[in-house]
Amino acid sequence: MTDSILDAMTEQYNSMTRSGKKLANYILSNTAETQYLSITSLAENSGVSEATITRFCRMLGLNGYHELKLALAKSERANTAADSEDALLAVSDSGSLEKMCRNLRDSYLSSINETIFQLDTLSLKLAVDLLVQARHVYCFGQGGSMVTAKEAWALFATVTPKFIHIEDSHMQTIATALLTPGDVILFFSYSGSTRDMQEVLDLAKERHIPIVLITHFRKSLAASYANVSLICGYNENPLQSGSIAAKIGQMFLIDCLFNAYCSQNTDENSAARDATSQAISRKLL
Repeated sequence: MTDSILDAMTEQYNSMTRSGKKLANYILSNTAETQYLSITSLAENSGVSEATITRFCRMLGLNGYHELKLALAKSERANTAADSEDALLAVSDSGSLEKMCRNLRDSYLSSINETIFQLDTLSLKLAVDLLVQARHVYCFGQGGSMVTAKEAWALFATVTPKFIHIEDSHMQTIATALLTPGDVILFFSYSGSTRDMQEVLDLAKERHIPIVLITHFRKSLAASYANVSLICGYNENPLQSGSIAAKIGQMFLIDCLFNAYCSQNTDENSAARDATSQAISRKLL
């Protein structure tokens, strides 16, 4: 393959189908932006189908859409066009550790500000109502999102035993096969478009299990399954996968859910927090 994915597109342009050329035109004109789009958003923006995007990736010798995003992120033209994004975290030879730390702080603040800007209070209330009424809440996610799901479980575990966290994707599928509509899945996926996620949510939808989703992409595949979606801020490019800034927005939403959940039954939840605090205090020296 040519060193640059953009050069490869240009070289193969004349042999592309009409829809392929339409997609290539969009990517070549919006290279930096494309890195941050879900496959659903790219399909909508470029006016082609998701199947066309998948075929386009294979034609370029790529395994899938995520590999295309990685190739675009590594492209010199993409990096030049995306200087305003990448410069936030870049540390040049002449830079200082203090400047790096300040830039990181700014990215965290940006993540929270973007998250609060997109926060729909009606969606938040609906999500909290589902969690309060649930018999059990299963905190799921894969990869870095699995760690975030575990953070949610650890926080809610201080007030109720009904939150459950399962790490392995196979065990998530097994658990989902036995859930009832009285249970709820709290699912974390920044991209909202992974194979393991689709398998779990397909099964959950078949069994009519309510799904609360925390994601970055409002029109992602995961969002099409969810009863309610909460959107986390911060545009993470493929080379920053699992960045702390992206997690900060998700953690902020977890805290919003937790505090709203506790406010539904203040006395009971306060007593539970007192009990767990006293229990854990015995482990301190």
